[in-house]
Amino acid sequence: MNQPKIQTLGELKQADYTYQSVKDELRKNLIQNIKDNRNSFEGIIGFEDTVIPQIERAILSQHNINLLGLRGQAKTRIARAMLGLLDEWIPVVKGSSINDDPFQPVSNFAKKIIQEKGDETPVEWLHKSDRFAEKLATPDVSVADLIGDIDPIKAANLKLSYSDERVIHYGMIPRANRCIFVINELPDLQARIQVALFNILQEGDIQIRGFNLRLPLDLQFVFTANPEDYTNRGSIVTPLKDRIGSQILTHYPETIEIAKQITAQEAKAIEERNQHIKIPEVAKDLLEQISFEARKSEYVDVKSGVSARLSISALENLMSTAERRSLLNQDQSTSIRLMDFNGIIPAITGKIELLYEGEQAGADQVAEILLEKAMQSIFKKHFPEIKKLEKEGEKNEYTDIMQWFAEGNDIELLDNASNDEYELSLKASEALNEFIKKHLSAENENFFKELVLWNLCIFQKLDKNKITNGYQFKDMLSDYLKNL
Repeated sequence: MNQPKIQTLGELKQADYTYQSVKDELRKNLIQNIKDNRNSFEGIIGFEDTVIPQIERAILSQHNINLLGLRGQAKTRIARAMLGLLDEWIPVVKGSSINDDPFQPVSNFAKKIIQEKGDETPVEWLHKSDRFAEKLATPDVSVADLIGDIDPIKAANLKLSYSDERVIHYGMIPRANRCIFVINELPDLQARIQVALFNILQEGDIQIRGFNLRLPLDLQFVFTANPEDYTNRGSIVTPLKDRIGSQILTHYPETIEIAKQITAQEAKAIEERNQHIKIPEVAKDLLEQISFEARKSEYVDVKSGVSARLSISALENLMSTAERRSLLNQDQSTSIRLMDFNGIIPAITGKIELLYEGEQAGADQVAEILLEKAMQSIFKKHFPEIKKLEKEGEKNEYTDIMQWFAEGNDIELLDNASNDEYELSLKASEALNEFIKKHLSAENENFFKELVLWNLCIFQKLDKNKITNGYQFKDMLSDYLKNL
């Protein structure tokens, strides 16, 4: 939509403009979207039946909102999505530092200029994209940052005394008048700073260095907080919490399918790479399963949370691992291999907070444990169970495979093997080939062959040796005897 051409208060009156508060705007446009069956929170996946209805109820109630949830649960994204519910343009008194509405001015500057110029008061237009302000709460945030302070430079330049209201420099909150204002990680804000927000939320007035200003600021506040911060770093003071209309709990994706949608949406899409690297669905499932395993791991601090950014970064690393391999071999195209998951370890180690047991094991070791647990979970969905204990002479689905290795055969999978070398290695065992054909279609059979080999090693049916540039899968007994 083009910027309106109205430039004076008189023209605005002739256009039958009506003032609306920011909460009125949000409510009006949300109601229209609901009537038109339009999604007001496009791109927010997995919250359709849980968080989004609560957000919409809070907007309809004209509440300030506190989004409470662990890291990586789209709290800030939800707040930014609310921008779509604002009107495209709003008029402001030209030169106003706090976005004064020409019909409802709150600053002395705007009131004075309207009194002097009347219908000739100049008007400018503010786009909704400029009506979002965000502040990360840190212990060093001051009242001056948020509310304002006396500006001695302004006082000196204008030759004003400190008793003159014009020496005030407004902080972020007054300057975000008629906007959505987000304070992230609210518990990190010092208690005395939280107290300074009381009157803004309830009565609409602010105090700056003894100036008791009656500024009925028009804001939609959105706060975000992590439950862990309440005990580790700070808390939301009770009177402030009492003034926030709705507290809404967010959550992580509830299913692998939802998690895959989020990762696909958020991961960097590099078209040149995506065109020649195929990623099987089972690889996507395995990638997401790692986060699910981390969120219930005894090594990971689940109270701190395991962000959705883990899967996003891991997917980007996974694609880059396959891309580098194909570049080294000058392969025109390739497919994601299970071996490529070794390349996502750096994406995991930086995204998890470890408990004491995890610190003792080390971040890399914990990442490998999570990867193996994820492999087991995915394996169970596709193949028969591998029994830990068996009766002597008892045959099972995996007997032929293990027999092939017991005859002294092995499979070497190199990190940077070409497509032909990789396929040739996995075709070596006829028993493994027959097993895959029996349980799966031909699609992605190489990935599933690797999955079988890794799980046989996890259940100690085969031995997996790390070699310089890959892995070697061998029979455990023959390998032991050879070492002797």
